[in-house]
Amino acid sequence: MKKILLFLLAVFVAAPSLMAEDADSLYARDLLKKGTEAPDFVINQDDNGQKVSLKSLRGQYVVLDFWASWCPDCRKDIPKMKALYDTFGPQGVQFVGVSFDTSREVWERCIKQNGMDWLQYSELKKWKKETRIDRDYHINWIPTMYLIDPDGDVVLGTVEIEKLKATLEGLREPLKVLMKRKNCLAE
Repeated sequence: MKKILLFLLAVFVAAPSLMAEDADSLYARDLLKKGTEAPDFVINQDDNGQKVSLKSLRGQYVVLDFWASWCPDCRKDIPKMKALYDTFGPQGVQFVGVSFDTSREVWERCIKQNGMDWLQYSELKKWKKETRIDRDYHINWIPTMYLIDPDGDVVLGTVEIEKLKATLEGLREPLKVLMKRKNCLAE
């Protein structure tokens, strides 16, 4: 009886650590792997009527943030993503929000209310039913974030914004080099 009680105690003590499994191991297994070429897509910008493709952003690092206004985890991450944008945007990292909202009004209101000043895109179609981009990027959970390198290849695919932050922090020196190169070309 004593052995059974000790065993049950051990199970209850170990259970929380087993359940606190890395979110990527649960939700990001199917994401594009490091080194994979990121699928291209075109963003229609309403502001000035221009279209921007992912390929047109080559030469700089790009953060793709897959989200929706109705997603509680996405809303929780918005201030953290805004902080990353405020820190790394000026260092030459391009941020692109890819929303799975179906209502333009709700989507635009969320962007405005949260000061999400980076490039935003939405097919305004139902996630996992009508959208193409979720299939191209293997999105099974949101938020999902990708970091794309200047050559258009995946550096990171994750559902954890802290992993994105750590990866961006590790790129501070390469970002400085890219900015210097960009400034030299501009002169």
